[in-house]
This record gives sequence, structure tokens and C-alpha cells, in this order.
Amino acid sequence: MGVLALILAGGVAWSLVHLWRSQPEPVAPARVPVVATGIRAGPAPPAALPSTGPPASPALIVVHVAGKVRHPGIVRLPAGSRVIDALAAAGGPAQGVDLTSLNLARLLTDGEQVLVGVAAGAGSGAGQQAVGTGPPPSGAGGLVDLNTATLEQLEQLPGVGSVLAQRILDWRAQHGRFTSIDQLREVSGIGERRFTDLKHRVRVS
Repeated sequence: MGVLALILAGGVAWSLVHLWRSQPEPVAPARVPVVATGIRAGPAPPAALPSTGPPASPALIVVHVAGKVRHPGIVRLPAGSRVIDALAAAGGPAQGVDLTSLNLARLLTDGEQVLVGVAAGAGSGAGQQAVGTGPPPSGAGGLVDLNTATLEQLEQLPGVGSVLAQRILDWRAQHGRFTSIDQLREVSGIGERRFTDLKHRVRVS
């Protein structure tokens, strides 16, 4: 019995040794090298701030105020100014000047000339306005002379507004002068009925 037990013990020991040797050896995990990039994350750049420069100065227009004003000459006014602003900049009209025919609320344009109390000539430009020149020419019983009348004087005629008055001036500029009252019929906007109302109130020189 002792011999048999010894043989069995030796067999068990041999089996354990064989089983231990047959197991695979553990493999160590591979090491991944760490590469330094040399880049550091810094703070984000500050956002660009809007420009805080000085505000733009308002646009100016240059107007020539001439005639019967206290301080005639060149005045500089903000864009969008009106005739009343130009008169104020020139010291106001002289005493006794009639301004009833003047549109004080009219907008001014750059380079314009405003004549106060002085009649504009027949060839005055579009940028020139005569104001305060009194009643229309009265050489023939107060009739308006089609060849010398200003825009404001034509506007005093019955049924003639600023648009039609400008058309009369445009016709005169295109043809040189009126040689007959009947030529009013050639102006756009003047039909027979309106011509009948005007022919006894105008004349040609």
C-alpha cells in the first residue's frame, strides 16, 4: 500500500508540472513613445473692437446771397438748409424789401445764388433765384413780360404753378425769346382754355 500511494503521488506531481509548463507566457504590452510637440495652448486673442474715431462732420453747401441783404456774400450752410437759413446767415433782408414772393421753405442746393430785391436777367441760370423784386413789370398796364419774367413772377399768373412756370422758362431758353403771345400754346400744359386766361395778362417785349 505504501508503494502504491507513492506511485500515485508521483503521478499527480508530474501532471501538475506538465500542466504548468504548457501555459503560454504573458506578453508585456508595447510602450508607445510620447513625442513632445512644443505647442502650448495659450489664451484666445482679444476680439477686435469697433472704431471709436470722431464722428463725421455734416456736409456743407456753399450759397451766394446777393442783393438787398445786410451782409451779402458767400455763406456756408449744412446740407438740407432752406432759403430762410441763407437769409439769416446773410444778416437778413434790408429794410423795406418785399419777400412775399419768396418761398422761404425751399431747399437750397450747393453753388446756388439767391438774389434778394434784385430782378434776375432773362438769361439767369437755373441755380439763381430772384426774391423780393416787387410786382411784375408794369410797362404795359402791369402785364408780365414773357421775355424778362422770373419764375416767381410767372407763378403769379392765374393757373400757373411752379411746374408750368418752369416750362415757360425752358421754352424761352430753348427758342431764345417769345416773339408772339400765341407761342404760349407751344408750351406743354397750356391748352386753349388756359391760354385764354393768360393772353390778356402777358406781353412780349
